[in-house]
Amino acid sequence: MKHLNMPNRPLLNFLLIALTLLLVSACGDSNSSPHRTSVKILHVNDVHSHLDSDNIDLTLDGTTTEAEVGGMARVATLVNKLSAENDNHLVLHAGDAVQGTLYYTLFQGAADAEVMNAIGFDAMCIGNHEFDDGDAWLAGFSDQLDAPLISSNIEVAPGNVLEGKFAPYIIKEMGGEQIGIIGVTIAGKTEESSQPSDEITFKDEIESVQAAVDELKAAGVGKIIVLSHYGYNNVQILATQVSDIDVIVDGDSHTLLGDFSPYDLSNSGDYPTMATNADGDDVCIVQAWEYSKVLGELDVTFIGNTLESCSGTPHLLLGDSFVREDANKNEYTVSGDERVGIQDAIDADDQLSITEEDPTVAAIIADYAQDVDALGETVIGEAGEDLLLSRVPGHDYYGVNLPLGSDITPVVAKAFYEMDPNADIAIQNGGGVRTSVNSGDITYDTAYTLLPFANTLYEIDMYGSEIKQVMEDAIENIAQGGSTGGFPYAYAIKYDVDASQPYGSRLSNLEFKARGSDSYVPLEDGTLYVVVTNSYTAAGRDGYDTFATVQQERGLGTDTYLDYALSFVNYVESLTVNSEQLMKLPAEDHCIKSYIATPDATDNL
Repeated sequence: MKHLNMPNRPLLNFLLIALTLLLVSACGDSNSSPHRTSVKILHVNDVHSHLDSDNIDLTLDGTTTEAEVGGMARVATLVNKLSAENDNHLVLHAGDAVQGTLYYTLFQGAADAEVMNAIGFDAMCIGNHEFDDGDAWLAGFSDQLDAPLISSNIEVAPGNVLEGKFAPYIIKEMGGEQIGIIGVTIAGKTEESSQPSDEITFKDEIESVQAAVDELKAAGVGKIIVLSHYGYNNVQILATQVSDIDVIVDGDSHTLLGDFSPYDLSNSGDYPTMATNADGDDVCIVQAWEYSKVLGELDVTFIGNTLESCSGTPHLLLGDSFVREDANKNEYTVSGDERVGIQDAIDADDQLSITEEDPTVAAIIADYAQDVDALGETVIGEAGEDLLLSRVPGHDYYGVNLPLGSDITPVVAKAFYEMDPNADIAIQNGGGVRTSVNSGDITYDTAYTLLPFANTLYEIDMYGSEIKQVMEDAIENIAQGGSTGGFPYAYAIKYDVDASQPYGSRLSNLEFKARGSDSYVPLEDGTLYVVVTNSYTAAGRDGYDTFATVQQERGLGTDTYLDYALSFVNYVESLTVNSEQLMKLPAEDHCIKSYIATPDATDNL
């Protein structure tokens, strides 16, 4: 019988134990290795019912060129293309889907909802303008949308029509991993500048996001995106004060990110903008400008629950036709070598994208456009010069800096004054006027884009001292961080503004022009005047507190039920009948006589 030579038993035991430990260790490393997850985030914000494209001037190949930009049909095309590159993709809307064009005026959100459903959004944050027509409108809009609405800092009273219509966050599964998406809505602006009922409470944005993060973490969700309608400057602060967040997809401030300086577009920061959260970890912040002109594409990689990297491209969506002016200022469509030069410039920058319109979404828009075009293209008058829009004087808004503030807003105030024969003075908040009016034809579309909200003209009897007070209120609201849209413009009254002075002392030398007079006299504190404003500010919104308190003390003012956009239409038509053009006010009639800014370059005054 053959005998085998066996190793001694102690050595054998040692070898077996070592092998076992090695195998266990190897298995343990495999199981504990963090999973890598890559997600493509496609996003828009502040579309404001701009379902069609707009025409803007760009510097392309060194020459000023008019280009067709944006439109939700182009958004749809690029969403479909980029979504195919990664099964783990999210299509997000950072709020203010509505209010701003005749698509909303005529269809009250139905057109916007149908287009959004066709594109296939995964979530939408509630924006402040989603409350412009009250709780019931937003509840109905929610019912029309396939995408869930989210906001973590909005609380509704039991039984309110919005109860159950939105959630603080949603959880999406991507490649077997869970991702939390938390909504947050700018609180002060929505309370002051929109129409939520008294049954809606807006809680602190930062505290609400942190509470939602804590809930998600407790549920085992560690990859967290904040979908915010809070504003670019605000979210950079929020990022530093909230733990465990990785990405912020933002809206509200209409911010263009990325380097678009070669094309003569002003941008506010990098895409993405990097910040550090309360844990000291990286946070990627993105925003996609406005009016469906840009689709943001952000590629994010997680290792486990840790953000490893993020990078992306803000795609400026271009049509394929370009217009320039010759030496005689005659327009022509670019072709030949010029067209090749433009194409080369576009091909050299991933941010520029000639994008065809998605036929399905284009057809949806076209159905609504028949009614919009029929009304919107009707010419009602002519502007004899450019009337530019600004908010606070001396600050950059919409690409312009006007030392004495807006050209167009005091003209709107004059239109209301002329349409309301009872008015002694007209006051209009800067944010209630939404666009510049360029020289040339003025159409219904011009008027309803300029004044898109469902407001009426509203009369309030006020003493001169109260008129000064209400405008002081509005400026103080800005000083306290409120919307710059509250800045007061007017007609038949003018004043000096020194924003560096304390509350109550910023307006001085107020002068009033009586109807039918060509001269100004001091506004009398003890004299009663009829002020016409829009129904929105008449309720004390946008910081106009004294409008509300005066009515509480002496009784409600008078709602004329004159639609404010239609009032502007009627004013322009009255000019046309008299063979007059819409023009800037003469310098002696502009409401701002002088403006002194605060020494703090970072504030809004």
